[in-house]
Amino acid sequence: MAGGLTQLGNDLYTGKRSIDFIKRRRVWYLVSLAAVVVSLVVPLLVLPAFDRGFHFGIEFTGGSQFTVSGSAKSGDQQLARQAVQSVTGTDVEPLIATVGTDGIRVQTTQLDGEGSTTNTDRVATALGKAYDVPVPGNDQRGVSYSFIGPTWGADISGGAIRGLVIFLVLVAIVMAVYFRTWKMSVAGIVSLIHDLIITAGVYGIVGFEITPAAVIGFLTILGYSLYDTVVVFDKIRENTSQLGERSTRTFAETVNLAVNQTLVRSINTSVVGLLPIASILFIGTTLLGAGTLRDISLALFIGIIVGTYSTIFVAAPLYTDLRSTEPAIKEQARRVLGARRTQALEGTGA
Repeated sequence: MAGGLTQLGNDLYTGKRSIDFIKRRRVWYLVSLAAVVVSLVVPLLVLPAFDRGFHFGIEFTGGSQFTVSGSAKSGDQQLARQAVQSVTGTDVEPLIATVGTDGIRVQTTQLDGEGSTTNTDRVATALGKAYDVPVPGNDQRGVSYSFIGPTWGADISGGAIRGLVIFLVLVAIVMAVYFRTWKMSVAGIVSLIHDLIITAGVYGIVGFEITPAAVIGFLTILGYSLYDTVVVFDKIRENTSQLGERSTRTFAETVNLAVNQTLVRSINTSVVGLLPIASILFIGTTLLGAGTLRDISLALFIGIIVGTYSTIFVAAPLYTDLRSTEPAIKEQARRVLGARRTQALEGTGA
């Protein structure tokens, strides 16, 4: 089995075997477009009608967070809902999550207005009674709570957006300078935006909470996707720089060869990256109940898969289309195809 995979990799690198990614690029464009549309339309327009969609953590929206620790009743989340609504009424629907083996995290909207401090204390007291823990608690057992104001959440959101814009601008400049063509830069940026939209869309469709940790994961996968794209583009530049009058491949075929030559490496890198991330995701979600680990690893897990796809099926084909209208590229393709037709006619004796 291992020998067969090694032989396949060698055949793809030498061109003995080839998967024609570039020729089928219209199909990949349609698949990517459909995925992007679903990622935008479903969580933004469809799911809100069912009170679902993008769910931002209190770090962005502001609110109160209560943490119950050291309780033997932590498996019963209904107790937390009843405790909160006994104070706030049924208008407030708390977000409840199990933390570890003996903890509960409860998040609510901002308990503002007159008597807000009293309401916070009353909710903490109700949770303490429901789970038989003291209020206030200590490091091992009890109820602790914190409040995040909407101003701080707005600052976090603004910082995340600014960081993303600055990242994309710098990436576009560096790629244009490194590859000496703005067309590779454009293809790479489109690929990155494609990855970001689909990853965020999965969060919105499935209902995962978007927290600062998830945003960190989003930015991290952009770096990973960029790395994979640069490696493929570097091979494309190396191959296409050798095109000349004696070349037997068109520009599109040369790009396709570069994608095939880096295909096994891209897949191997993705698998090696996914295995530890999947382990962190499993441990953080099921064993430790650590929200930060879950949020970061989930974004990375989704993003690596999408990033690997976009490098092969979006970035390289798009770069081919951007270059295919150049007169020199069109002339080179005409010359290669004409030589093939001549050889075919000579082979048939026509």
